[in-house]
Amino acid sequence: MQYVLIVHEVADYGAWKAIFDDAAKIRKQAGELSYQLLRERSDANQIVHFSKWSSLDNAKRFFESPEVVEIRRRAGVKAPTFVYLQEIENGLL
Repeated sequence: MQYVLIVHEVADYGAWKAIFDDAAKIRKQAGELSYQLLRERSDANQIVHFSKWSSLDNAKRFFESPEVVEIRRRAGVKAPTFVYLQEIENGLL
């Protein structure tokens, strides 16, 4: 399985979340299969977006597209860090 981990600060979580939700259709069309949102315990505007993708190539192409760069700008995203991950093992304890 392929995953993307994005860590970024947003100017305002509520405004960012509305734009994130509006982009669900284009994320799905690009190959996002599922996602989790997490936040820093002491800072509501420090967000982690962890998502499962159909392929890392699809994810990278999507996140680097001019359209998505503009969406991030409008959403108030500050200096995102992207980590493209390939699962090597999975288990339950």
